[in-house]
Formats: sequence, structure tokens, C-alpha cells
Amino acid sequence: MWTDKQRGIRVSQEELLCKNACGYYGNPAWQGLCSKCWRERARPAGAQKPDTRPTNDGAPLTFSKFEEKKNIEKGRRITTMRRLFWGSPSPPKRQESSEGLTNALKAYQSLEPGDFTGFLKILRSPPSQRLQSQCTAFLKTMEAYHDLPVQKQSDLVQDFYQSFAEHFSSFTDTQVTKIMEHIEKLIMTRLHKWVFCHDSCDDEQKDLALQKRIRSFNWVTLQMLSVPIPDKKTAVTSDPFLSAITAIIEMDAKRAPQDKLACVSKCSQHVFEVLSTSNNEPANADDFLSGLIYVVLKANPPRLHSNMQYVIRFGLPHSLMAGESGYYFTNLSCAVAFIEKLDGPALNLSPEEFDSYMLRQCAPSVGNKRQEVVSDTQHLLEELKGRQEKLDQGMDALNTELQKWVQAVHSQVDEATAQFSLVQKEITAQSELSHAVSSSSNVAPPQEDDKQPSLLVLTDQHADPTDTDC
Repeated sequence: MWTDKQRGIRVSQEELLCKNACGYYGNPAWQGLCSKCWRERARPAGAQKPDTRPTNDGAPLTFSKFEEKKNIEKGRRITTMRRLFWGSPSPPKRQESSEGLTNALKAYQSLEPGDFTGFLKILRSPPSQRLQSQCTAFLKTMEAYHDLPVQKQSDLVQDFYQSFAEHFSSFTDTQVTKIMEHIEKLIMTRLHKWVFCHDSCDDEQKDLALQKRIRSFNWVTLQMLSVPIPDKKTAVTSDPFLSAITAIIEMDAKRAPQDKLACVSKCSQHVFEVLSTSNNEPANADDFLSGLIYVVLKANPPRLHSNMQYVIRFGLPHSLMAGESGYYFTNLSCAVAFIEKLDGPALNLSPEEFDSYMLRQCAPSVGNKRQEVVSDTQHLLEELKGRQEKLDQGMDALNTELQKWVQAVHSQVDEATAQFSLVQKEITAQSELSHAVSSSSNVAPPQEDDKQPSLLVLTDQHADPTDTDC
């Protein structure tokens, strides 16, 4: 079932279904049975057990399919429910007009999927007082009896789901499913702290054992699980399954079973996306299970066993027995069962190789891990070499341009130097010419010119001072 020599971890669709061939998904936690067949097996030996299993005709599996079995189990459990709610063998009968109940139920038909706030407003309205009182009474009873064994608490919650769904028997299956999902979120968000990882079971010990075992397989690679390897460039930069790993880790932070299932579905969808990218075609079931096992090994989700048991015990039956969420959760259960039984042949390793990996779990030095590292390193070196060649080519081109520029600068400097020499020569010639002109201007003038000033002076000296013409 688990291994395939050619590719992936082999698991057929039939192996995911209930061993009783009822058409629902089975689960390793119930020894391969679905929740209904498991509860039927756990029924006391004297109880009536007719065969009411639906045929596998491809029709949707919803609450209406459980009506016959509900009526059979109702007689066994109704006494316990009445005692818990009303403290007497028979509850007091309430008088309520059919018109008032009809008006109260009509408001629920307009609910949208996921509109939990709108559901709370309708539930708290006066027409829904009876339904609100039933929820409040059940919550108070469960909190008061939180010391009951966890399996008994699971039975009470499942009985409450069935009894509450009876109020909406006139609705369509889709409407009932939508309302019951809101009821599950309301009830289990309040009861989470009382029933999760309950003291009456060994969930905590199994969580520690599973976490330790997953940690011991930190050396398992994609090649060992025959998972199609994504693009090498993606593998060098980051883990392609990182989004799936994050989604499965977030499951522990949720309180409602449907929210935990949403994390499982989100994780599975990311696995399918990565595998489809690697193969360039839709992934098959074998590749998906192998990829999911790899994600669980790398994520090592906190309290994985407790979270899965919480969903199994307190989730809505239709969420686990059919549909997309049921398929993904069943594969997660198969992945955990595979890890718990993981050995050398499951990974196509000899016992000696398997033991060597287990002894060197922190830093394996041989095998596929080394080949993967060598391959990734060589790819990185080739990429760096290509970048270096481009850089060298760029540097050569830059040096060529720089040499041309330097030569051009030298040429311009030489030309400027030559022009400066010519200008300097012209300045020197003009300076010499100016000096020559200055020297010629300092030569003595003719004799008459030299005596003229003295004659004038003499004339002025002998002039008659009484001369009026002067």
C-alpha cells in the first residue's frame, strides 16, 4: 500500500474508503472505518443494528443520508440527553405555535456561507429563543460535566448535532449543512478549552512521541519519497512547499474543527500547486500523498495527534466522510500512519543505509542529501560563472572606452599646449615692440624747441607792467 518502486507512494482510492464499503472515507484512527461504522461497531451488543448503509452512487453525502440511522440510535441516547438537559426522565413539553416556529426558521434560509456574525444575530433574535436556549443549556451542561471521558463527550456533541439538525428537516441539504457549520463553530469554540487534549486520554503523550519521531526523520529528502522535484532555480532560493508547511502549522491555532480542516485543505491545495508546476500537468494521488508526507516531516506541526483527534471526535460527520475536506483529511491521516511505520524499504533504502541516516540525523554525510547539495551548489556556481563572464565583458568594454577617452584628452591637451605657446610668442613679440616704441619716445627734440620756452620767459620779464593791452 505504501510504496511504489516507480514513482510516489502508492495508495488507491479504494484504500481511502471505509472497509465496510459504505462509500464514505475511512480513517486509520477508526481502523479504516468511517465515523458511522465505527460508532456502529462501538454500540452495545444487545442494540439493534440494521444495515442502512447508502450505496455508492455518486450522490452527495449529507445529513439526509443519516436519518434512518439517527432514528435507530436515538432510542439509546435520548435518555442520557434528557437527563443532562432537564435532570428527569422526560423533559417538560413546551407549547409553541407552528406559525411562530416557521417564522423563526425562515430567517436562517437567507444565511450566506461563512456569515457567522449574521448567524449569531438571527440566533439571538426573539423568534429563535428556543434554539438559543437549547444551545445555552447544552454548553452549560458540557462545562459542568467536563470531567466525563472524552469519548463520552464526543458522543454528546454528535447527538446534539443530530438533534439540532432535526429543527431544519424541511430545509435543503445545502441549507442544513450551512447552518450546522455555524452551530459547530459556536459550540466548539466555547468547548475547546474543556475537550481539547483531555486528561482522560493519552493525546499529550502521543503528541510528544509523534513529534520526536518526525524530528528523527529530518534527513528525508524529496528524492527518497519520490516527490517530483521542482525547478532547480526555485529549489536554490527557497523551499517550494513553504506555503503548505505554514498552513499545516497554523492548524494548532484554530479552535473550531472546521477551521482546522480549512488549514488542512489549504495545505493540500498548495501541495497540488507545487506538484503541478513541477510536472507541468495535474498531480496524481500518489504524488500528492508523497508531497504531503514531506510537508508533515518538514513542518512537524505542534500537537498534530491531538488536533486530528479533536477534528475526528467533534467535527461534523459530513466534513470527514465525504467531499474535498474529507479527502484531504483522510490523506493526512494516511501520511501520519506512514510516518509512524516508516522504515528503510519504504524509502527504497537498505537497512544499513537507513540506520546510518538515523544515527546521523543532524548532518547526514552520504546518500541523496549530498547529491542534492552538490547539484544545487554546481548549479549556483554555473550561475555565478555566467555572471562573472558578463561582468568581465562589461569591464573590457569599459576599459576600451576609457582608453579612447584618455587618448582624446591627451590630444586636446597637446593642442591646447601648442596654442598656448603661440599665444605666448605673440605676447613676447608685442612686448618687445612696445619696449622699442617706448625707447624711441625718449630721444631729445630739435634746438629751437629747446630755446623757445626761455625766449618766452625773457619776453615776459621785459614787458611793461603799465601796458593796458596786456
